Amino acid sequence: MALTLTEAAKLSNNIVLQGVVETIVKESPVLQVLPFIDINGNALVYNQENTLPAANFYNVGDTWNESTPTFTQQTATLAILGGDADIDQYIQQTRTNIQDIEAVVIELKAKAVRQAWENSFLNGPLSGSGVNPGFNGIDSLASAGQVITAGTGNGAVMTLALVDQLIDLVKPGKPDMLIMSRRQRRSLTQLVRSSGAFIETEVNTFGMWQQFYNGIPIGVSDYVNDAATVGSSSNCSSVYAVQFGEGRIAGLQGAGGLQVERVGPVQTKDAIRWRIKWYTSVAVFGTLCLSKLNGLTG
Repeated sequence: MALTLTEAAKLSNNIVLQGVVETIVKESPVLQVLPFIDINGNALVYNQENTLPAANFYNVGDTWNESTPTFTQQTATLAILGGDADIDQYIQQTRTNIQDIEAVVIELKAKAVRQAWENSFLNGPLSGSGVNPGFNGIDSLASAGQVITAGTGNGAVMTLALVDQLIDLVKPGKPDMLIMSRRQRRSLTQLVRSSGAFIETEVNTFGMWQQFYNGIPIGVSDYVNDAATVGSSSNCSSVYAVQFGEGRIAGLQGAGGLQVERVGPVQTKDAIRWRIKWYTSVAVFGTLCLSKLNGLTG
C-alpha cells in the first residue's frame, strides 16, 4: 500500500521523525501529495505500460485477431539521500534560553534533504554530484510522445493553448498537478487574467494557499530550470503535468522509509550527532501519466 509521507508519519511514535516529516513535506507541493511505495531490496523492476491491446467488432463466423499490450521494462534503483547534523553541546546548554538549538539544526538538515530530493525528482540524475548522483527524475522519464516543445525550435512564450495541450496528453482523466517555476506561474497567471478569468485559490490541508488552473493544482518548485537551452534560446523552462498514485507516478523507498537516528556523542568534538537518511527513488508506471511542455521563454 502506498502512503504519503504525512500519513506514514502518523503511524510513528517518534516525535523527532514526525517533526522532520512535517518540515520536509510542508514546503514541497510534490511531497504533500506523492504516495510512496515501500520495497524490499535496493531496486524495483517494473513494466511500464506503453500501448493497450486492440478490440474489434466481428461478424458471425469471422476470424478473430489477437493483440496484446506492450510494455517497457524499467528499473528504479534506490539512491541514498541524507546527512548528519552535529549539535554542539556547549551551545545547546548555554544558549537554549532563546530557542532549542538542537531542534533548529535538525530542522535545517531536514530542509536540505527536501531540497535535494525535489531537485532529483525533477532533474535527476544530477550531474557533478559525486559518487551518487541521485535517481532519475521526471524530466528524463517523460516519453518522447508526451513532450511538447514551444515554438518552432528556439522556444516561445507560454500560451493557454499550449497548457491545455499539455493537460490533454495525460490520460485517462486529468493531471493531479501542474509543476512549474515561479516565472512560469506568473506567466500563466497573467494569461488567465488577460482572458478575463482568474486563477482559483484555496487554503490546502497544510494551511498554505494553493492555486489551481482548470481545477488542477499548481505546484511551484524552485528546482524547475529557467535557464535551459532550446535552439538559440538559453532562458527556457518546462511545465510538467503529472498524475500521482500506484500505477501512475509514485515515490519509492526502502523498508522503514525516512529515518531519523540519534547517532550519539562525536568522538572528536563536544557534540551530539543526528542522522537523517532516506533510501528513495521514483517510478513512472505508465507513459500517459506524465507530460512535459518545454522551450518556454520568459
